[in-house]
Amino acid sequence: MNSKFLDRLHHPSRPVIVFDGAMGTNLQVQNLTAEDFGGKEYEGCNEYLVHTKPEAVANVHRGFLEAGADVIETDTFGAASIVLAEYDLADKAYYLNKTAAELAKGIATEFSTPEKPRFVAGSIGPGTKLPTLGHIDFDTLTTAFTEQAEGLYDGGVDLFIVETCQDVLQIKSALNAIEEVFKKKGARIPLMVSVTMEATGTMLVGSDISAALAILQPYPIDILGLNCATGPDRMAEHVKYLSEHSPFVVSCVPNAGLPENIGGHAHYKLTPIELKMALMRFVEDLGVQVIGGCCGTRYDHIRELSEIGKTLKPKIREFTWEPSAASIYTAQPYEQENSFLIVGERLNASGSKKCRDLLNAEDWDGLVAMAREQVREGAHILDINVDYVGRDGVRDMKELVSRVVTNATLPLMLDSTEWEKMEAGLKVAGGKCLLNSTNYEDG
Repeated sequence: MNSKFLDRLHHPSRPVIVFDGAMGTNLQVQNLTAEDFGGKEYEGCNEYLVHTKPEAVANVHRGFLEAGADVIETDTFGAASIVLAEYDLADKAYYLNKTAAELAKGIATEFSTPEKPRFVAGSIGPGTKLPTLGHIDFDTLTTAFTEQAEGLYDGGVDLFIVETCQDVLQIKSALNAIEEVFKKKGARIPLMVSVTMEATGTMLVGSDISAALAILQPYPIDILGLNCATGPDRMAEHVKYLSEHSPFVVSCVPNAGLPENIGGHAHYKLTPIELKMALMRFVEDLGVQVIGGCCGTRYDHIRELSEIGKTLKPKIREFTWEPSAASIYTAQPYEQENSFLIVGERLNASGSKKCRDLLNAEDWDGLVAMAREQVREGAHILDINVDYVGRDGVRDMKELVSRVVTNATLPLMLDSTEWEKMEAGLKVAGGKCLLNSTNYEDG
């Protein structure tokens, strides 16, 4: 992969890379009207502005570049067809993504110099439906992300950013979609993933930072970090974990503090200097190399952050990666200090009469209870095998895994002689699973 962005990221001088701030916040202060959005039915669809009022989006891009940002993000956070469908704009997904990328790329080129090149990140948000919770199926989501990614790629973005991720299965879907685009185009560009850890300390579906890292470690991404939800203070513990364990470049793109409801509007009170001081500590002490601002951050916030790169070099990190499986909740190291890795085998229709009987009766609650019992008894991994003559194994695997994945805290071992069944399980299991028993008898 020949990439000027990666050359910059991995330059021997180890520069701090500064992303831009909040697109929505800085569109709102322009007091746009329904007419600017193309009519009342489209009001609030910021992604449509690249068509109806591109100068509003251009103003935001220019403001952040003038403030010193190295990277601006496309106005495409919600530009997947499944989100645009809420405004009856699903058929314009490819066009809006390509148009947004071209707009941002043209402005970034205006500001680029040999000493300070500027880059465009193609923004892919999480959408409004969580696959782990059954709001949308994996294939439908992946199709929508593929269309979005292709539009951004064709518009000339320098890298992809899959951001504000709330569900690990959604991340897998987006990354699979991007890989499809790379395969089709015959060339790759850099990849960044940014997860969102709520004030509760986990992602929205309950994943802690160890689970997120274990699940994403096998993927060919370049940057992994956090954005949105909270200010930098609530991110410190998670950033520290990534600093100590992640093989990827670490990023931190916080809100300007936790939002407060004032007069029916979200208000963010972290000042530019306060944001700068917090991220300076992450750069100096934890080796964070990519910084920026999310909700509530304005041009002055990014102007302060751009000063960091002029005076600081990120600490050189020494990370320790521990090979692990993961449930959607947490990681499970393969090596046990005081034991061997214990695989609970009772959810196996090939070897357990009780499992077969429950499966035949489609008693999913009973099967979930068997999974929970093995958790209580000290298993580290749960084996799931639904191979049973006369039943639809693909359907059974989907039905069972989709329930166990949110009701048991352990990683899953998907067990079948037929790969189609394991694939069905992977499409509903957001964790990092083990695969067992498949053969190549059919080629």
